[in-house]
Amino acid sequence: MKLKAKFIIPLAILLAGGIFFYNYQTSAKIKEIPYKSFCELVEGGNVAGAKIAEDEIFFEDADNNHFKTQNPQSPLLKEFLLRNGVQVQVEKSAAALVSLALDILFYGVFFAIIFGVFKKFISPNTFKVVKKTGVKFSDVVGMDQLKRDMAQVMEIMKAPKVWEKRGVRMPKGILLEGEPGNGKTLFAKALAGEASVNFIPAKATDFESMFMAIGPLKVKLLFAKARRRAPCIVFIDEFDGIGTRRNYSGSAIETENTRIVTALLNELDGFEPTKGVLVVAATNSVQALDPALIRPGRFDARFTVPYPDQNARVQLVQKYTQAKKRAASCTDQALADLFKGFSCAKIESVLNKAALVASQAGRPEFTLDDVEAAVRSY
Repeated sequence: MKLKAKFIIPLAILLAGGIFFYNYQTSAKIKEIPYKSFCELVEGGNVAGAKIAEDEIFFEDADNNHFKTQNPQSPLLKEFLLRNGVQVQVEKSAAALVSLALDILFYGVFFAIIFGVFKKFISPNTFKVVKKTGVKFSDVVGMDQLKRDMAQVMEIMKAPKVWEKRGVRMPKGILLEGEPGNGKTLFAKALAGEASVNFIPAKATDFESMFMAIGPLKVKLLFAKARRRAPCIVFIDEFDGIGTRRNYSGSAIETENTRIVTALLNELDGFEPTKGVLVVAATNSVQALDPALIRPGRFDARFTVPYPDQNARVQLVQKYTQAKKRAASCTDQALADLFKGFSCAKIESVLNKAALVASQAGRPEFTLDDVEAAVRSY
């Protein structure tokens, strides 16, 4: 049966009073003697044990009688007692206990923050595993030769041991080079989608950190996860951001970059052909990469992703204008000719800007003039 609330307060007061009365009675039984008498008892071997408090010394003699005396706060007191065979217990003062509690709290908070930061930077969830990219080669316009070159790579990924018996190993790495916006990332997703394997995307900024040595740890984390999820494609975008030529100038940035490149080299060399892990890296500047990274045996294949040709531009125009209305003058060929030398991303952006210009003018269809105005804005 639960106690009613009106009984709780009186019960607490009674309990507190009982504790106070017990402590008062106990302290009343303790006889206080002068410090000089205490020293004489110690020197005579008549003190068995002593507890040194902040202002008083509590002790008992050989007959278990309890006494107390003033504490002179002498730094030699404990040594004096120990030399005379007294068992000493030091009672921490309230200030010391508060200081200890604050120290524990400070270090607890400090290490909790450090642990939280490191957990954030090297969390196993840093690199997400995409089981289905939802992208196929049919979603990638152009790059027909590159698709054909990748067909056999996909077959090897699906059955690496079968191909190993034929003396063929899967390439460790594929390097895609080309200007930004031409679909390197989309192609890597399509490759994983066609091969029906796991896909782990990463970019150079994922390896950056305010703390030294976090970058190499993330490299090891990425490749360890890829091995566990094999068959798997690891895609590293902006590869020139972490794979730049090593510089031994001694600066902190260059030292961290050197460690990341070294970690990449170790991971690439640690691959076994039958593990089913393929590294696809995309870069806008092959010249900036460390030569050791892109030599054969690490990145066995290098492909250039060019600007879309005439046929690809026609397909891109058709794809990006499906939900847009255009004037009769904006034929596929006319727009494809206008977009010569444009990347895939720029073509999409220009067509979107042209539709926006027409909408602002209150026209449902964009014209060739709108497209040319959009081109001039870039």
